[in-house]
Amino acid sequence: MERTTCLVAGGGPAGVVLGLLLARAGVEVTVLEKHADFLRDFRGDTVHPTTLDLLDELGLGEEFAKLPARRMTDIQLPIRGRMVRIATLGRLPGRHKYIAMVPQWDLLNLLTRAASAEPTFRLRMNTEATGLIRSGDRITGVRYRTKDGATGEIHADLTVACDGRTSILRRAAGLEPKQWTTPMDVWWFRFPRNETDPAGAVWMVIANRFALLLDRGDYWQCATVIRKGADAVLRRAPVADVMRTMIAVVPWLADRADAVRGWDDVKLLDVKLDRLHRWHADGLLCLGDAAHAMSPIGGVGINLAVQDAVAAARLLAPKLLSHKISDSDLARVQRRRIVPTMVTQNMQRLVHRFGIEPSLSGALDVSTFERIPLPLKIFRSLPVIRSLPAYLVARGIRPEHAPDFARRPSG
Repeated sequence: MERTTCLVAGGGPAGVVLGLLLARAGVEVTVLEKHADFLRDFRGDTVHPTTLDLLDELGLGEEFAKLPARRMTDIQLPIRGRMVRIATLGRLPGRHKYIAMVPQWDLLNLLTRAASAEPTFRLRMNTEATGLIRSGDRITGVRYRTKDGATGEIHADLTVACDGRTSILRRAAGLEPKQWTTPMDVWWFRFPRNETDPAGAVWMVIANRFALLLDRGDYWQCATVIRKGADAVLRRAPVADVMRTMIAVVPWLADRADAVRGWDDVKLLDVKLDRLHRWHADGLLCLGDAAHAMSPIGGVGINLAVQDAVAAARLLAPKLLSHKISDSDLARVQRRRIVPTMVTQNMQRLVHRFGIEPSLSGALDVSTFERIPLPLKIFRSLPVIRSLPAYLVARGIRPEHAPDFARRPSG
């Protein structure tokens, strides 16, 4: 019978950060990742300033700086052929006044290398948690299956579900989330970027379409919003229509009209927005998307998941070291993280209602504006108001810092 002190299901940002921090506290921790590697196209690649601060505190800032990255400092909107800056991160407090765009697999590889240096950390790839083990009413571990079909059990003092918005363990524990209707799904695709293109992030709002271009150096990663459930119908049209609608608003894309060659190049994200009433059961804690699936608005999902993991490690490491973890200890994690989660999700719901829905219905069409609208002029002229959305997206509510036991000097 295999045994560990803390079993983490899911090798995404929340699971790996939690594993690293607990291992640095001396807790025996095992992380299960169902894939053979972290290479996943169109995973969230935004690393927010609070996560950059955390990497510095963990002594990983210099190594992170060596990764291929772009810095997003401005958000721009095309209006009548010119790019208008509507927000900047340059006024943010702290050292990192930007959002880093880094392939998530590079970030996860960096974190797992650091964790593997700890003698109490174990990462098992190609291993998926498929169910829960119980002793009476208490959850005492997981059943797993490997890629080659082998099955087994791992018993643990605490099981942490970091297995995403379709969490198998959350469902097995009978934890049901409250769900909110979302007006959209998202298409992800990429196309070349030229050196003469704008830098940073570029928003596009046109009739029945809403898109965000993210500068990835030699290419643009594009998120295009479509009406919820409309994917199958829209794919009946030529794929060239996707780029054509963007070129109508941003003419400098015209030389890349054929960049999206087929519908296989366009990936669908089924957008969900939900939150568990209770993030825990006796012996089980849910973190990240398993506790609260976020909309892609603001790219905040990774940051919230990492912040959950930091709070959980700080609050639970002493309990795990003494092998005396209780349901009230798990409740403290939810109480710590519930306010940032609720505030962020309420902000996303407002954007859905007043930005996404009007765009998808054709009621909001920036391409028809002859000049910068008065509300946007006022917004841009008031530094405090202009900085607030950037602060909430980039730094968020109640940022978490590495506990003392996990800190290391840089270099």
